[in-house]
Amino acid sequence: MDNVKGILLLLVAMVGFTIEDLFIKQLSGGLPVGQILILIGLGAGVVFFLALTVQRQSLRNPAAWRMMPILRALAEGGAAMSFATALALVDISVVAAVFQATPLAITMGAALFLGEQVGWRRWSAIFVGFVGVLLIIRPGLEGFEPNALLVLISVLCVAARDLMTRRMNVSIPSSIVSVQAYAAVVVAGALLLLLTGEQMVAPTSFEWGMLACGTLFGVIAYYGIVTATRIADAAVITPFRYSRLVFSMIGGAIVFAERPDAMTLLGSALIIATGLYTFVRERRLARRAARMAVQPA
Repeated sequence: MDNVKGILLLLVAMVGFTIEDLFIKQLSGGLPVGQILILIGLGAGVVFFLALTVQRQSLRNPAAWRMMPILRALAEGGAAMSFATALALVDISVVAAVFQATPLAITMGAALFLGEQVGWRRWSAIFVGFVGVLLIIRPGLEGFEPNALLVLISVLCVAARDLMTRRMNVSIPSSIVSVQAYAAVVVAGALLLLLTGEQMVAPTSFEWGMLACGTLFGVIAYYGIVTATRIADAAVITPFRYSRLVFSMIGGAIVFAERPDAMTLLGSALIIATGLYTFVRERRLARRAARMAVQPA
């Protein structure tokens, strides 16, 4: 395991995702969100299709077109549609903070739908983490932003996507999964245009440049996170995923002059603390189970 390289790649990925988010938010001022998704999805999909061709793999892999991979792609499309819409309407720091609840949602989903054992400690951490989400969104209070609920929809879609990934055939190449995911993003963009009734418009040269940069940083980020997961110990690199929140807050402050208030910062701290606790607890239980498995009868 090359943990140092894995950490660096993960940090590059988090910076890349943040920059992509900043471009999407900036572009949403002049282009419909659905059109942004279509163009970025097409660009990134072409990149991964070329990677597939270089690797001499075929999209016609029968295992890739069964129910689970297709449902996973649909969840990816739902996540992209809700996340990008939230970016257009809500401060990027708020979007990033609520999105950090994804690991808690995955743990909850694994317990409810996959039959994984989750004890009272992790259930308590999940509860406290979602209290942090409520502190950020503040339903029923002054400062409540209903559009922030779109991020929760994205969190649920991403959790569903990751849980379905656990059940997918491991023989399906990552490049095929990536092409399917970005194809779903294109479909999601078209659906969003249909639902909102917005019309596609001709991007300016500057907007084409931002679209190209957003696509480039998204592809770099995706490659970085996949490679980091493969070459490094998950226990070492996972905590660095939360750096995305820091980068998003910095980017929001520089580009959009955002200033997160005290409740947003407190809610973010609760989400990160409970997410890290849940991860550490899961690792501890996994090590305990492994020791018990090797003990002689």
